[in-house]
Amino acid sequence: MSEVKKIATRESYGNALKELGAEHEDLIVFDADLAGATKTGTFKKAFPGRHFDCGIAEGNMMAVAAGAASMGLVPFASSFAMFAAGRAFEQVRNSIGYPHLNVKIGATHGGISVGEDGASHQCCEDFALMRSIPGMVVMCPADDVEARAMVKAAYEHKGPVYMRFGRSAVPVIHEEEGFSFQIGKGEVLRDGTDVALIATGLLVAEALDAAGVLAKQGISARVIDMATIKPLDEALVLQAARDCGKLVTCEEHSIIGGLGEAVCGVVAEAGLPCKVRRVGVNDEFGHSGPAGALLKQFGLCAEHIAEVAAALMN
Repeated sequence: MSEVKKIATRESYGNALKELGAEHEDLIVFDADLAGATKTGTFKKAFPGRHFDCGIAEGNMMAVAAGAASMGLVPFASSFAMFAAGRAFEQVRNSIGYPHLNVKIGATHGGISVGEDGASHQCCEDFALMRSIPGMVVMCPADDVEARAMVKAAYEHKGPVYMRFGRSAVPVIHEEEGFSFQIGKGEVLRDGTDVALIATGLLVAEALDAAGVLAKQGISARVIDMATIKPLDEALVLQAARDCGKLVTCEEHSIIGGLGEAVCGVVAEAGLPCKVRRVGVNDEFGHSGPAGALLKQFGLCAEHIAEVAAALMN
C-alpha cells in the first residue's frame, strides 16, 4: 500500500496565490515579516511588485489592506493566526468588517499543532473572534486540494474572508479531479446512520480514521467535512441530526465559540432531540511540545474522537 501524500495547507495557500496571481492582476499580497513561514514568499518570487512586507505591524497591515480594497484591488493579508485574528482584531473589525471591504485574511499556524512555539502562538480562539464579526466568512480546509480551491473561492467572493491554514503536513483526502468547493457548503465524506462526526481542518482526516475504528465496533459513523464554519451549512447539520440523532464536532480550536458551538446553536434552535459532544481544546491554554504529541494529549486525534462517539452511543 502506497503512503498517503501529506502537504501542509500553508503550502497550499502560497501555491494557490501564485496560481491566482497569474490570472488576476488585481490580486496583491501583504505579509507581516513572515513570508517564509506563511508561504506567501511563493507569490513574492513570481510577482515581486505585488507583494508587500508590512513588517511586524499586523494592525497596520490590516488597515493598509483595507485601503487597497477600497481602491478596487483584492488584497490577501497574511500572518500567523494569533497575530492576524488576535493582535489585529480591532483593525479587522473596524477597518475591514464594519465597511464590509473585500479583504481576504490568510492566517497560518493556527491551533495546537503549531507545536514548539507554545501557548503564545497556538491560537485556538480565532474562529470565535472572526465569527463574531458581522459579514465575515470563516473557513478552514481539510487538505491541500480543498485549501487551494478555498483560496480561489475566497478571491471570487465579494466581502471579507478569514481562512486558517496549518503548519503541519496533513493527508490529502480529496481527489483533484472532479472536486469543487462552495463557500457555506459541507461535504459528506463517509455515510453512516448511528452518529455523525462533523469536523474541520486537520481533524477531518482524524474523523475519517475514527469512523474506521467505530466500524470495527459495529457503529456506523457519518463523516462531514465542514470547511466553512461561517456561514455554517445548517441544512447538512440538521439532516445529520435527524438521521443519526447523535453528533460529535471535531476542531483544533477551543470548544468555546467555534464549530461545536455553531452546531449546537443550530440543533438547539431547531428543537431536535439530538445529543451533541464537542471534541476540541477545553478551557485551557496549550504549551510547547511536538505537534503530534500535543494533538494526542489534547484529545485531537482519531482515538479520542472514537472514544467520545462510542460513549455517546451508550
